[in-house]
Amino acid sequence: MKHEPYSSRRQTLLDTIGDGVAIIPTAPERIRNRDSHHPYRFDSYFWYLTGFPEPEAVAVLVGGEEPRSILFCREKNEEREVWDGFRHGPAAALDAFGFDEAFPIFELEQRLPDLLANRDTVWHALGHDSAWDAKIVAALNTVRAQTRAGKRAPAQLRDLREPLDRMRLIKDAHELQIMRRAANITAAGHVRAMRASRPGLAEYELEAELSYEFRKRGADGHSYSPIVAGGANACVLHYVENDKLLADNTLVLIDAGCELAGYAADITRTFPVNGRFTGPQRDAYEIVLAAQTAAIAAIRPAAPFSAYHDAALRVLVQGMVDLGLLAGTIDGLIESEAYKPFYMHRTGHWLGLDVHDAGEYKSGDEWIALASGMTLTVEPGLYIRPGENIPEHLHGIGIRIEDDVLVTPDGAEVYTSAPKTVAEIEDVMRHD
Repeated sequence: MKHEPYSSRRQTLLDTIGDGVAIIPTAPERIRNRDSHHPYRFDSYFWYLTGFPEPEAVAVLVGGEEPRSILFCREKNEEREVWDGFRHGPAAALDAFGFDEAFPIFELEQRLPDLLANRDTVWHALGHDSAWDAKIVAALNTVRAQTRAGKRAPAQLRDLREPLDRMRLIKDAHELQIMRRAANITAAGHVRAMRASRPGLAEYELEAELSYEFRKRGADGHSYSPIVAGGANACVLHYVENDKLLADNTLVLIDAGCELAGYAADITRTFPVNGRFTGPQRDAYEIVLAAQTAAIAAIRPAAPFSAYHDAALRVLVQGMVDLGLLAGTIDGLIESEAYKPFYMHRTGHWLGLDVHDAGEYKSGDEWIALASGMTLTVEPGLYIRPGENIPEHLHGIGIRIEDDVLVTPDGAEVYTSAPKTVAEIEDVMRHD
């Protein structure tokens, strides 16, 4: 059906909110400077429920005995369409996106109090946007002012992100199809960058190779600012300048993913600028790769989210001892957090419409249990900054290996495919 999966998602949310009203605005357009705008990107929650791509739009879901979904959007405007492109308008959007009702966006303020009246609960992303918080309070106050006319204002105001986050944690077939394609495009971009790498190139030249491949294959662009970090720059976790020259006999770390139909891929690969690992680089790389292998093996339904980080950490700490970076027992070094100068982040995060996707990691004091259909990243790393008591041959080595993983009924499926072993990387980079 042309309205799926969005209609089904809206119905699931309607079932959740009972005799309540959910208000979901999309993201506003953002000015870059003067009269130039950033490329428009819809709000992820709004897109998840509607598939509607235009700005200045709000979805309102009204629960109860006669549930209905309503879209408020821009009117048709032929003059503006000459300048800015196609607009659906309420009438066309009603049919194209499967809503029960659709109205011009300028009518929202007038209609919202009546939609809230005599309902139990307002569901809204509390605190996300102060302007929207104020609009909803104003509508509630309008209803409260009509109590002598027999209207009742909702008694509860609840955070809409809580039920939506639970829904978004489990990916449906529609989402997985898009995410697999985004992963394939991203993997192709990483391969292109590997093949283009040479000493003397600038980091931004490899970034350009990624961008070209992403757009050539139909992606909307990058899902986040790409990291192209040569040499010791890789020891800066969120390095995004990408403006230094790549030196011979060093590594380059690329953390980049494309966005496709709103969904993110997120891959990191680390490889030698000249196509051949030195001995110390290989030793460090194999430790990180073994840590990732151990982490992936720990992913299965019912396992706590922390399990795969813990599995990676034990391998990494043993590797730090083997490299001469640390001394002591594995358990003792983990308990004292002596490893943190060399590994300071966790091993992964949820992935979906947002790179760091929606969803809690703990329920109370307990880590969330993994379940089939969840998607996450697995990205252990090792970052060795120059310093006292650090073997000189390891100075400035920064390595991260990241893949995107689907939790399956039987374990885990890695659905990103860029070359990863030492042999695979050196083979794809061979310039013979």
